[in-house]
Amino acid sequence: MYNRLLYELNKAKEDGRKIKQTDTQSLIIKLKKEKPELNEVYSKVLQMVNYQLWNNIKALAKLKKNGKKVGKLRYKTGNSFKTLNFNQSGFRIESNRLILSKVGSIPIKLHRKIDGRIKGVIVKREKSGRWYAIVQVEDEPKPLPKTGKAIGIDVGIRHFLTDSDGRQIENPKFYERTLKRIKIEQKRLSKKRKGSKNWEKQRKKLAKAYEKLVNQRNDFLHKLSRFYVENYDVIVVEDLQIKNMVRNGNLAQKILDASWSKFIAMLSYKAERAGRRVIKVNPRGTSEGLTMDDPYRDYISACRIKNRGSGSGRPSEPVERRPLLLVTAKAVIEGQVSSMKQEVPSVRAG
Repeated sequence: MYNRLLYELNKAKEDGRKIKQTDTQSLIIKLKKEKPELNEVYSKVLQMVNYQLWNNIKALAKLKKNGKKVGKLRYKTGNSFKTLNFNQSGFRIESNRLILSKVGSIPIKLHRKIDGRIKGVIVKREKSGRWYAIVQVEDEPKPLPKTGKAIGIDVGIRHFLTDSDGRQIENPKFYERTLKRIKIEQKRLSKKRKGSKNWEKQRKKLAKAYEKLVNQRNDFLHKLSRFYVENYDVIVVEDLQIKNMVRNGNLAQKILDASWSKFIAMLSYKAERAGRRVIKVNPRGTSEGLTMDDPYRDYISACRIKNRGSGSGRPSEPVERRPLLLVTAKAVIEGQVSSMKQEVPSVRAG
């Protein structure tokens, strides 16, 4: 369906004809007559394929308008189309079963209770062969009680982040820890004949290793961002240009592994829902005058970030060099990122 609609778009362009989204929508009826098997797919799912195609076109046009070099949309291969979108209708959930129109009743494992009115279900297939149902709900924001506290956060590579209350969160380095296993699986895959049953079996093993990595990382980021949103009214972070930073070949993989962009995105949407504020400030000068071997470097930067977010541009640094609190990645995952037990290092304007 996707490829045929894309073909019609390309053909119309070659012929100098204008074609609209409603035109390709109308083609679906014609295609269902040509290919009766399409009648076995719920009509709304087919309509959302057309919607996805035009969304892709609009995204490319926007990139081109912003000066980016873009190519043409590619046709989908057998394994590259990964989702079925049941939008507004054609689904229901009963106990531990997902019922989809023209598919049937499917046993599911609910990861958490579904709150709110269900508006859609996206069925997704991962490269590992696992299937997921993403449930879209309409729900009201739930503001949290005010804490009267603000925090500055400095992200880094040596530690995932350091905050202005003196916590240093260990960088879990998931990529480095699982790289050995991934390399082994990749090597095994390279020895298989592409397309054979053994090759497909090994491909899934490799995909599962990558999937585990992504799940571990997301779990860590969700729990850490939730901690800050629950405990602070205002969270100040640097407005980092990640795309520019990864051009440094020596640090690119470590920066991507840290997933700073995803962490800040999670902070932002969780904060908005909880009635909190995430403030992004210019990172220029937050580490000015600090040496790389100073153990308080990141903490001082976090204090400066917090001050900049509150409108005070004056840098701060500790008067007394008390130990910072190192929080392990395991403690984050287990939900044990508690408040500081020791006194927070004193600061003075400098």
